[in-house]
Amino acid sequence: MSAKILAPSPLSVERSLEDMPACVRSVRELIRHFSSRTFDPPPLNPRRRVVVTGLGMATPLGCGVDTTWRRLLEGRCGVRKLSLSDLRMEGFDEATIMHTYDQLASKVVAAVPCGKEEGEFDEKRWLETKEHKSVARFISYALCSADEALGDAKWHPNEPESKERTGVSIGGGTGCISDILDAAKLICEKRVRRLSPFFIPRILINMAAGHVSIKYGFRGPNHSAVTACATGAHSIGDAMRMIQFGDADVMVAGGTESSIDALSVSGFCRSRALATKYNSFPEVASRPFDCGRDGFVIGEGCGILILEELDHAMQRGAKIYAEIRGYGMSGDAYHITQPHNDGRGAILAMQRALEQSGLLSSDIDYINAHATSTPLGDAIEAKSIEYVFANHATSGALALSSTKGATGHLLGAAGSVEAIFAVLAIHHGIAPLTINLEKPDPCFHGSFTPLTASKEMPIRASLSNSFGFGGTNASLLFTTPP
Repeated sequence: MSAKILAPSPLSVERSLEDMPACVRSVRELIRHFSSRTFDPPPLNPRRRVVVTGLGMATPLGCGVDTTWRRLLEGRCGVRKLSLSDLRMEGFDEATIMHTYDQLASKVVAAVPCGKEEGEFDEKRWLETKEHKSVARFISYALCSADEALGDAKWHPNEPESKERTGVSIGGGTGCISDILDAAKLICEKRVRRLSPFFIPRILINMAAGHVSIKYGFRGPNHSAVTACATGAHSIGDAMRMIQFGDADVMVAGGTESSIDALSVSGFCRSRALATKYNSFPEVASRPFDCGRDGFVIGEGCGILILEELDHAMQRGAKIYAEIRGYGMSGDAYHITQPHNDGRGAILAMQRALEQSGLLSSDIDYINAHATSTPLGDAIEAKSIEYVFANHATSGALALSSTKGATGHLLGAAGSVEAIFAVLAIHHGIAPLTINLEKPDPCFHGSFTPLTASKEMPIRASLSNSFGFGGTNASLLFTTPP
């Protein structure tokens, strides 16, 4: 028969401690004393300044920063008619493909132009090699844009320490949905064994950052934000803070997206988010702030910035485009797809970016608005901007535009591509126009109205807004180089 073990009562424990020799009691009291001590506060490190030293992008206007920027200022548009090949349904029969196409209410897209000509994305270089079976299109856009940005920054470190102080922060919105559709088809056809072993690595959104990190040997922070249409902005803001806190000296940061496929377009059509009135006239379908807007044009692409600690950049003689000084975030806490009518989320994001930067609202010269061409969202953002910037906005001193008229809505890449536009506005002293703006929304009045032509002007500070499904908001604030 096993013995029954009874737990000692608190009273018996107290008596046993009293019966212990004084030396034993003193040791126990000493242990108790040190175990209850709190640590000193962590060291206070001064917040490090962060600058932009390199840019890279692939957009519906073209592949490369120079091409995209030039075409944007020229008022050109990257929106075209949806084609059957855009659906990416290679494994399906022709009847199914045609039926799917016919069922889509929106038949306009903003795709990255592909080919071997200047300003086109070379698919064979980034996608069609044996070494890149695990590379989906959104990853290839990131690899292409990162390659351009690193070359622009002239940052190709060989020393292990430099690689350990260089990180990657590249997010995405949806990943590779077309691969998921293909995989689901295999299951329905009971051909699971034909599923590619690269299926999971191709759809994971963090693999864009992973591939860039692996290609260049960057062992610093490896991070991916996934915050819908605010992804690109959050990825840049998070990277800025990693440098400020000393986690890295250099960060490759931005957002990427490849969202033009049957399932993605169908899903957004069903949510009634896409433009449908201009299927016969694709180039005028994306019309931010215009009274005739009826939804956004789905787009894809990538924008990458090289962020760098100021002293690090100056010591190596890097070209500095701008300083990133503010990163404001907020949540609407209201609805999964719609902002609240009071625009409080957008207001908080802009105000927090201003507070962090130490600037006044009157110091901002240009705003690249999120304005996607949806009836509700554009008007609420406009009212939020007027609330934050007040007399500065209504006086006409504040230049405002949405570049989505030219690029469509790049979802997870929108924030980073538009952040680059905000940086280039400072660098070149030009505020880009809003195309397709024929009759501005009634919320605009007097001198408070978006630009309909690019405007040469001194731009010392610019703001880029990004808002996403789920009520997530981000504002990035850039200024002239120190």
